[in-house]
Amino acid sequence: VLSFIIFICYIASLAASFMMAPLLEFLLALFLFFAYASKLNEKFKGVHWPLADFLRCVTAAIIYFAISIAAVSKYSDGASKAAGVFGFAATIVFAVDFYITFNDLVTFLKQGSSDSPEGRKTEDEDSDSDSD
Repeated sequence: VLSFIIFICYIASLAASFMMAPLLEFLLALFLFFAYASKLNEKFKGVHWPLADFLRCVTAAIIYFAISIAAVSKYSDGASKAAGVFGFAATIVFAVDFYITFNDLVTFLKQGSSDSPEGRKTEDEDSDSDSD
């Protein structure tokens, strides 16, 4: 929702050249929302969904921070200032989402490493040494 509001602010402002970043972030967030809602993450196991969400959060926070600084410093109209302020708020929201997603990603990667052949080999060696 915040990305869509920022997109509308950039359309109405003199800084319309920045409108593509919030539009793409809005569409990516919408895609991932529908992917999780329709359980695509369970159907397509080959895609690392937490990693995709993590990368989206990181890039969104960096991009929103950069274009917000540019919009606030270069342009003097109200819509550009509003888009910049909303962009700083979005930076904070995406940074919090980055932290939460990072914890999910670590859990996902730990879960994947226990399924690897190396993990099973060490478990088998441990069970063999216990039985001796």
